[in-house]
Amino acid sequence: MRFLESVFLALSSLRAHKLRSFLTLLGVIFGVMTVVAVAAVIEGFFRYVDRTVTADLGANTVLLDKFGIITSFEDFLNANRRNKDIMLSDGQYLQERMTLAQYIGVQGFSSAEIRAGNEKLTGINVKGNTPNMVYIDATQPDLGRYVNESDNERRRYVALIGVEVADKLFNTREAVGREIKINGLPFEVVGVAKERGSVFGQSQDDFVIIPITTHQKLFGTRQSLTISVKGYDNGNLQDLQDQVRMLMRARHGLSYNDKDTFGFVTSEAINNFVQALFGIIAAVALGVTSISLVVGGIVIMNIMLVTVTERTREIGIRKSLGARRKDILMQFLIESTTLSLVGGAIGLGLAYVISWLLVKFSPIPAELPIWAAFLAIGVSSGVGIIFGLYPAWKAAKLDPIVALRAE
Repeated sequence: MRFLESVFLALSSLRAHKLRSFLTLLGVIFGVMTVVAVAAVIEGFFRYVDRTVTADLGANTVLLDKFGIITSFEDFLNANRRNKDIMLSDGQYLQERMTLAQYIGVQGFSSAEIRAGNEKLTGINVKGNTPNMVYIDATQPDLGRYVNESDNERRRYVALIGVEVADKLFNTREAVGREIKINGLPFEVVGVAKERGSVFGQSQDDFVIIPITTHQKLFGTRQSLTISVKGYDNGNLQDLQDQVRMLMRARHGLSYNDKDTFGFVTSEAINNFVQALFGIIAAVALGVTSISLVVGGIVIMNIMLVTVTERTREIGIRKSLGARRKDILMQFLIESTTLSLVGGAIGLGLAYVISWLLVKFSPIPAELPIWAAFLAIGVSSGVGIIFGLYPAWKAAKLDPIVALRAE
């Protein structure tokens, strides 16, 4: 029997027994749908993290802070005990000696209460930035300006605010020149930042940026800071990090065998950490959802066995007319694979709809990659072949004389 004829026979069987076919394919549909949807969420998450981290840190930027990337509570305790606080003078030290850095900026972070008139916001992130962070930071002014050198030298009470802060305090983004109070102290709004949206439902626009010197005046000079070192566009990130490490080790008086008393954060390091952490979770999630495919395959095997029993006389007639065992085997194998492929196609379509709904109505990122479509086709074909093999073999080995006697 020709291949296309077997396919058409399988499709006609689907049309003739619509309810039975739907119940048969339900397991494969659900299995492919869940596997592809989970794969889309995982792929979307990895790509989203990569884009967000690269946008925030920059592809050629190294962050120097007290801890670096912490992977356990024990690491945190060890780093907190061993590592030294990063100070504003460290940024000045690097500024004077770095040859591979294009810009070096310093940031401090605190949380404060922000007021304007009768409106009040609590727990707002207040960043103290050096003026040159404008060349490094992803946050850029949309209205007004960034904090400048004059603001920093004079410790002026000026602020660049996020659009969410402007909307909530003034009910408008035209807030330049207006006054806010940070922990009760008056600040002039000199700029409103461009909107950046949210990450996993968490807003990136609820912040206030003030000069680093003003920040230390308000919140003290004892807290550890973060130094952002941006290399040249054609520079090597590892060379940049090595130069920062060499200078900081010399500044901290470390010998060759001593561990670093500071930490680094780069976009590549964060992506590697996220992929290592969530790669295991992704593998487990895909493994668990794949169980439904096994169930769907068992249902297909059961229905194909019933089909072989129902069509025993047909098999006998085909054999008596010259059909070989191989022909019968291929006929039923193609039928089971076609059934499974139809289920896979429906499951792929549903997975696409689910991914679209997640992106449209939730903060969960989901991107249906090309490989997910091939995964759906490959998995559903594999299920059809594996679980259709035994029924096809059983049909192929039927004795034609016994088959012709079947009612």
